Amino acid sequence: MNEDHVSTPEDEMLAGALKALGHPARLAIMRVLAEQSRQCCCGEVTHKLPLAQSTVSQHLKVLLDAGLIERHPDGTRNRYCLCSQRIAMLRERLGEALDGLGGITAETTTAKAG
Repeated sequence: MNEDHVSTPEDEMLAGALKALGHPARLAIMRVLAEQSRQCCCGEVTHKLPLAQSTVSQHLKVLLDAGLIERHPDGTRNRYCLCSQRIAMLRERLGEALDGLGGITAETTTAKAG
């Protein structure tokens, strides 16, 4: 099989987003941003998590590069919020990908393992 044609652009987008979400700290940052009614700066996110500001900043960059959050300049600071359109698309694509696995259930995976 030619590896150049293994995945679609949609698969690449989904894999990139899931990779960005593949760290517990990034999931926590996403939760913090989701709970806010406004955009937050890195320091505000840091105050809600037991992480150094430099660590939060690095994780925000990964989420930003994956298109899961948006950055809005505010003077000398940047403010962040969830990219609701991208998250809605991710939710839809992930649902479609999982639906494509159709016949897989807890019972079938248990039977194969035993």
